[in-house]
Amino acid sequence: MEQPVYLDNNATTPLDERVLEAMLPYLRERFGNPSSATHAFGWEAEAAVELAREELAAAIGAEPQEIVFTGGATESDNLALQGALRPGDHLIVSATEHHAVLDTALYLAETGVKVTVLPVDRFGRVVPETLREAITPRTALVSIMLANNETGTLNPVRELAGIAHEYGIPFHTDAAQALGKIPLDVEELGVDLMSLSAHKCYGPKGVGALYVRRRPRRVRLRPIQHGGGHERGLRSGTLNVPGIVGFGRAADLAAEALPGEARRLRALRDELWRRLKARIPGLRLNGHPELRLPNTLNVALPGGRAEDLLPGMPGVAAAPGSACTSASTKPSHVLRAMGLSEELARSSVRLSVGRFNTPEEIARAAEEISSAARLSTARS
Repeated sequence: MEQPVYLDNNATTPLDERVLEAMLPYLRERFGNPSSATHAFGWEAEAAVELAREELAAAIGAEPQEIVFTGGATESDNLALQGALRPGDHLIVSATEHHAVLDTALYLAETGVKVTVLPVDRFGRVVPETLREAITPRTALVSIMLANNETGTLNPVRELAGIAHEYGIPFHTDAAQALGKIPLDVEELGVDLMSLSAHKCYGPKGVGALYVRRRPRRVRLRPIQHGGGHERGLRSGTLNVPGIVGFGRAADLAAEALPGEARRLRALRDELWRRLKARIPGLRLNGHPELRLPNTLNVALPGGRAEDLLPGMPGVAAAPGSACTSASTKPSHVLRAMGLSEELARSSVRLSVGRFNTPEEIARAAEEISSAARLSTARS
């Protein structure tokens, strides 16, 4: 039986074999604790962690000392927001943020932080002037994602960060979906904090990182996890050496493959869109037509709900929205914030191509999706 075509790379990516090869020694014979500073096993593990820190830093234009390893982008988002804010501070986020940011903002609101949620335009982008209007003397952090996980829409982060800095406010961005798909440079973007995830770029699950700027605008965070003072006191706990090694290797491979990989992904995505549009009357594109990730296609399929449509195409692995909220019966908060009706939001499917997809798979997936959509329309 043929394997389903995997078009859910924004939820997670397959582990690259080259990444696995780099990790295996640290799951076997090189098992030392990098905090064990008195013997060779610990030194070897520490050296591996520092190499991975250098690889990840190089991939985003940062210094190695600015990388803090975490258990994933969700933890990084929590560390950035909770670590920077105190009761009485003001936080600004956007309506289309990942729940790792939105739910953390809700929690902080309960502790006395004032939260402003910025609206987005019909493409899902934050209009810079709305940020300027929302800033108050108490604003202590702005957090706006670089690339949306559902639509792939890119925010004008450089301009938004520039506005924040005019008022001396640090800027955080969740860039979990961006690494390996578009060029990332913390200096060009002007961000002070950036959340990253390994499993979104062909690395292992359970490991992430937070970029924390050191100069010229040093960001000071409080830890949200206490124990042994690891990661310069910001993230206590024994380091996940195999995962960190895998993250470093994955980031290095991703940086090396750009921009050729971005062009290849864009070609596959656009071919999928062309084939679907030719076969499905009334198909609608959600998100910005140009300013979006090269691998992401979010479409509203007429004639029914996505959760009913997806089981009818077992040869394609796709998502009705964010994989992190797929258990919810609510329509996508991202699409609703963009102005889509509940009906359109519920009929929307996210298709995200990746490193291991082929043109042949795209053709096969387009046919199956089209057939399922026609059957769903006939039933409705």
